[in-house]
Amino acid sequence: MSVPSRKSLVGALERTADVLDILGEDEFRSKAYRSAARSLEGLAEDTPELLMRGFAGIPRVGKSLAGELVAFVQTGRLAALEEAAAQLPPGLLDLLNVRGLGPKKIRALWESGVDSLEGLRGACVSGRVAGLKGFGAKSASSILENVEFVLEARQRQHLSTGLDVAEELLARLPGLEPRLAGDVRRGLETVRTARVTVTGTAQDVTAKLAGFVDDLAPVEKKPVLAGTVDGVPVEVAYAPAQVRGALDLMMGGSTHYREALRAAAKEKGFDLSGRGLKRGEEVLSTPSEEDVMRELGLPYRPPEYREAEHDDVWPTLPAPQELVRVSDLRGMIHTHSTWSDGTASIADMAAQALRLGHEFLGTGDHSRAAHYANGLSIERLQAQLREVRELQAAGVPLVAGAEVDILEDGTLDYPDDVLAELDYVVASVHSHFTLDSERQTQRLVRAASHPLVTVLGHPTGRLLLRRGSYALDLDAVMAACAAAGTVVEINANAARLDVDWRVALRWRDRVKFAINTDAHVLGGLQDARYGVLVARKAGLTPAHVVNTLSRGDFLEFVARQRAARS
Repeated sequence: MSVPSRKSLVGALERTADVLDILGEDEFRSKAYRSAARSLEGLAEDTPELLMRGFAGIPRVGKSLAGELVAFVQTGRLAALEEAAAQLPPGLLDLLNVRGLGPKKIRALWESGVDSLEGLRGACVSGRVAGLKGFGAKSASSILENVEFVLEARQRQHLSTGLDVAEELLARLPGLEPRLAGDVRRGLETVRTARVTVTGTAQDVTAKLAGFVDDLAPVEKKPVLAGTVDGVPVEVAYAPAQVRGALDLMMGGSTHYREALRAAAKEKGFDLSGRGLKRGEEVLSTPSEEDVMRELGLPYRPPEYREAEHDDVWPTLPAPQELVRVSDLRGMIHTHSTWSDGTASIADMAAQALRLGHEFLGTGDHSRAAHYANGLSIERLQAQLREVRELQAAGVPLVAGAEVDILEDGTLDYPDDVLAELDYVVASVHSHFTLDSERQTQRLVRAASHPLVTVLGHPTGRLLLRRGSYALDLDAVMAACAAAGTVVEINANAARLDVDWRVALRWRDRVKFAINTDAHVLGGLQDARYGVLVARKAGLTPAHVVNTLSRGDFLEFVARQRAARS
């Protein structure tokens, strides 16, 4: 069993406090768990170091709670949480995933008879929630919207999960020419089903996947076998070699794309399905997707561009071989280290970036307002800068930056004279998510227009499958970036992928982008692949992405950016 991170410990403590509050337990007890969570948040050590000392000496973590944490690390089970959760209906805890619902409101909903997401949706639609004390019509409308978000999220996986499962399928299907298909092949930010295609028969697939895919069974009337891998839905489509192109097309586009393509084929006297391209009763030989399109007299549309948003623009976008690749990224900017809430030193993060084939690392630890993430005071930032300069002098290819919090009024968390000491600045929102759209927009516009901001980090604050964007006029923020020459981040963390590729597609010729991993661990540096996949959907080439520049050219870019604003 892997050792849970300190962040996981914090989450378990917070969840325990929430469950105790829902149950109406003694407030002192839930506060104890919540206070312990805050203490763990502020530590620089991670789980292995904390376990070595038995969680002793941590403020607000007594002997009993320390013992619970040791047991949690060793067994993966927090006894207090399990005991409390067992007293609730199985579906009630799902309500904690609904934005805007805290323990007190969930308890009120439970007392009114709501004990699941589906039940809450029905109660919102019927007007029952609006009639409850402390809710009202506006609150019920917002809750309904957030419930729908959570229910939809249940049907999807992060791109990283879908890609991992799909690639494992590929590895287990040698000899059948396995290829990625569906949402993963197109680089969608979330994935409903991990799909692959093969040349072969159902028997061929079953023989290779027996024992790996659970409940593998035929899909009625389709050349597809479906099942699950670790709870993730999977589909493996199969076809003879002579019709493989038709299968790949039908498994390689959005529903919108497939329906439009089949309609176009029908207009030309063909029938197109996963079983092949037919003219009357004749099945045409179409080993590749290009063969199908040639028979139909239609231009080939790359997988990256098979969404409705691409319909009117894809012929003007770059060919796939021109799009940005992971190997084009020379700098890993916006990364975290043990100076804030990362788990590796700056030197180790830089060494890992070099091992992955990149040329330099940009530091980006949190600023002082991010107390929950061990954010750096001005004194600690300056100490970190001294370390960076010493490493640079020793030959480590670094650029010195910080991820600086955008405060509620749009000002930045460090004064300008401190920011000017940095080689570059990423400015991000980490608080006050509930401001109204006008105030949130003004806040981000002001930050994006700051003369020392290089990159606007994860501009919408979304966490895929957990919470949507905060309210804002994103086009107004993008326009401010364009006017100021501020780079817009595509945060490559699979839980973010923010800014969305649809926005990047619209603004690709007006702003520059940075594909940033936001890595907090060594392995996080490999998340660049997810950011690159969604950047390709936006038609981005290396010329659109600033961290394809060499270290020297990147520093010159920042200097020109600052000079243009002075």
